[in-house]
Amino acid sequence: MSAAENLPIPLFSGRVHCAVHALLACGLVLCFAAAAPRVAAAATLTVLVGDDQAASAEFVQQLRTDQSAAGKFELVRIGPGATTTEPASADTEPAANTGVRTRSLRTAGDAGLTVAVGTAAARAALERPSTEPLVLAMLSRLDYETLKAASPAALRRGDRRVGVLLRDPAMADQLALVNAVLPQKRRLGVIATPESEPLVRELQRAAQNANPPWDLQVEIAPDARSLAAALRALVPRSDALMVLPDLIGDSQAATLSVLHAGAGAGLPVFGASEGLVRSGGLAAAVSTPGQLAQQARQLGQKVASAGSAGNSSPLVEAATPATVRINATVARGLGLRPPEERELTERLAAPR
Repeated sequence: MSAAENLPIPLFSGRVHCAVHALLACGLVLCFAAAAPRVAAAATLTVLVGDDQAASAEFVQQLRTDQSAAGKFELVRIGPGATTTEPASADTEPAANTGVRTRSLRTAGDAGLTVAVGTAAARAALERPSTEPLVLAMLSRLDYETLKAASPAALRRGDRRVGVLLRDPAMADQLALVNAVLPQKRRLGVIATPESEPLVRELQRAAQNANPPWDLQVEIAPDARSLAAALRALVPRSDALMVLPDLIGDSQAATLSVLHAGAGAGLPVFGASEGLVRSGGLAAAVSTPGQLAQQARQLGQKVASAGSAGNSSPLVEAATPATVRINATVARGLGLRPPEERELTERLAAPR
């Protein structure tokens, strides 16, 4: 207790206290009145969705769950030739696919953020005249490269900053996982398509910057018929194989071909999806749609705070590898004893 609080209290102190309380109350009211518009202005979120995939639904559900109770949430579905907005009652909890809790109508003075989920929504968002900060999410690296080639001006508008959140971890993170599981190996084999050049370049940079560097072996398979020949040439030169998030990684048949080749030669296969691990891959660094939604919101804050400031280039982030998945059965079959998933996840999360 302070010395001032130990002084004798005069008889007229009640009136003084009342006056002080009144002044404090007025001050608090003024403070809250000044602060309220700032809170409301930063809480408008518009989400554009162009597909009905489960991953997109999970992403949207997480965005809605994290939305401030005082904020506004609007879901816009992008359909063939039409755009529909789906509001919902404020006192009901809608399903991820059906509607949105909308607290109040948007006003022209509201600050906001738009998040586009998937490639169709990203294209629609880039065509909208809005100047709100924009985050394009749930895109593969190749999806983004295609958008960049098709709409360079829309991505670099001076009156709107754009953030791009890729759905897969960076190649450096994926290579760090391979290194953590196979510290004594140095030859990594990759089958790629001609369209995969941006991914291959990123992986080559990561391999060169690793300590010690990785010996990256790359074979190009222009089509499904050439995949078997490329694998026959690649397997003898590799200690492990990696499936890229490209046309091969998106094709179940092509991925199974890589997995079968690896199993036949006793080589572990790495990738960036839980599906690959379930199908026979050894390990993958992944980020779930819910985790990506949280990262998208953080990226939106960065984009909004950055402003234009003479730099209109998109702010591009790879997914943070929030979880590592290990196929324990495959590990035993290969005679490997990798660290636990939790330990590997912590290693990838540690700054390098």
